[in-house]
Amino acid sequence: MAKPSAGLPAVCFQKKRSMLLLLAMLSISTAVAFIIRAAYDSSCDRQHFDVPGVGDRIQKTEKPKETTASPQIGVTSPLSFMKSKLVLLVSHELSLSGGPLLLMELAFLLRGVGAEVCWITNQKPSGTDEVIYNLENKMLDRGVQVFSAKGQEAINMALKADLVILNTAVAGKWLDAVLNKNVLRVLPKVLWWIHEMRGHYFKLDYVKHLPYVAGSMIDSHVTAEYWENRTQERLKIKMPKTYVVHLGNSKELMGVAEDNVAKRVLREHVRESLGVRNDDILFAAINSVSRGKGQDLFLRSFYESLQLIQEKKLQVPSIHAVIVGSDMSVQTKFETELRDFVAQKKIQHRVHFVNKTLTVAPYLAAIDVLVQNSQGRGECFGRITIEAMAFQLPVLGTSAGGTAEIVVNGSTGFLHPAGKEGVSPLAMNIVKLATHVEKRLTMGKRGYERVKQMFLERHMADRIAVVLKDVLHTANSRH
Repeated sequence: MAKPSAGLPAVCFQKKRSMLLLLAMLSISTAVAFIIRAAYDSSCDRQHFDVPGVGDRIQKTEKPKETTASPQIGVTSPLSFMKSKLVLLVSHELSLSGGPLLLMELAFLLRGVGAEVCWITNQKPSGTDEVIYNLENKMLDRGVQVFSAKGQEAINMALKADLVILNTAVAGKWLDAVLNKNVLRVLPKVLWWIHEMRGHYFKLDYVKHLPYVAGSMIDSHVTAEYWENRTQERLKIKMPKTYVVHLGNSKELMGVAEDNVAKRVLREHVRESLGVRNDDILFAAINSVSRGKGQDLFLRSFYESLQLIQEKKLQVPSIHAVIVGSDMSVQTKFETELRDFVAQKKIQHRVHFVNKTLTVAPYLAAIDVLVQNSQGRGECFGRITIEAMAFQLPVLGTSAGGTAEIVVNGSTGFLHPAGKEGVSPLAMNIVKLATHVEKRLTMGKRGYERVKQMFLERHMADRIAVVLKDVLHTANSRH
C-alpha cells in the first residue's frame, strides 16, 4: 500500500475533534480486524420469546422500542448488577480474529461497571507474539487481569469466579485439560459463547460438557438452530438453555461513522493511497482472505459486472474491487489464485489488495459498497456488516447465516445465493448499484437507521445483561 499522501490537507488533522476521532478509531473496541468478527443477535425487554422451530431452550431477548431522547450522561448501565462480580473469561486463542476481540469488548464493558475480570488464553505460541503482547497489554491497561491457562492459579480462579465465560466451541478443551476433577464444580456457572458455523467444530471432545453448563450464547438464530439440530443428530447430546444475541457497534466506531469531517479526511487519504479517484465506485470485501469468505467468487462477479457494463454500453464511473484482509508476509495458495485470476483477466488496475489491519474504519469511509460474500452456511453473524451500515453503505451479501438476519433484502442491500450460482446475481447487483446512485444512497441511509434502531453498543449491553442475569440466577440455584 502506498505511503500516505503528503498533500493531505494538514488543517484537517489540526482540528481537535477529527484528531480525537482518528485516535479513537485506533482503539481495540473499534478494531474489528480484517477477519471479521463473529457475533450476536436479538434484543431486550426483559422478556423471552421462543425462536421458531428450535424449541423452548433457545431464546432471544427483545429490546424496548426506540425513543428519540438522547442518552443521558451518567445513566446506569444495564450491566451495573455485575459490579464486584468475579468473571473469568477463557478464550481458545488471542488474535485479531472475531471471537477474541468480541470477548475483549465484553471484558471492557464489565470492567466499566466495576466487575473484576480475569482472562485466560488457552492456546499460545511458544515464542513471543507481537499481537498477543499488544492485546494483553491493552487488557492490562483497562484493568483486566491476565493469567496463565494452566496451573493451580487457573483452577483456583475458576472455582472462585461467580461466572466463567468460555469463548468458542474450541475453548471446551480447556475444561478437562486444566480443571480435570474440578470440572463438575465449575460447569454450573459456565456461559458458553459460541461463534462457529463450520461442521468440523462439532467434535465431542470439544463440546461434551455443553448439556451441563448454565447456558450458551450464540450469534444468530440460524446458527442456534444449526447447533440445536447438529448436536442432537450427530453427537447425541442436548444443548443447554440457549440465548441468541446480536452485536452492536462500539461508540468509537459510531463516532467516526457520524463525523463527516473525519470521514472525508479518511476517504481522501485511503483513495489516494489506492490510486483511485473520488468519483470512482469502490466495492470492497473486508474479511480474512480465505475460500470460506468467498473473495474468489466476488472477483468473478466483479469481472462479470465489468463485462455487463461494456456489453450494455452503460455510462458509469470507473468501478473497482478492494480486498481488505490479505497477509502480504505469507501469501497463501488461495491468495495466489486470486492474484493469478486478476492478472489473467487483465484487471490489475481495477482490483486492489490491502494488508490485514486492526482498523477498518478508514476503508469503510473510503468505499461505496460492502460485499459480504461468505460461503457455505455464511457468517455466524458478520459484524463488518453492521459496521458498514453505520457508514451508510449498502451491503451485497450472501443469503446465508447471520447476514440474512441483518440485511433487509431490497432495502438496506441485496442478497444473493452462496456458491457458484451466486456469481451472476452478485454481478447484476454490482451493476445495479454502480448505475443507480440514488438507490445506493437510499439503501445506505436505511442501513444506518437500522443500526441506530438495533445495533448500537447500548443495545448489545442490554441484551447481554439479560443473559448474564439469567445465567447467574441459574448458577446460584444449582449451588
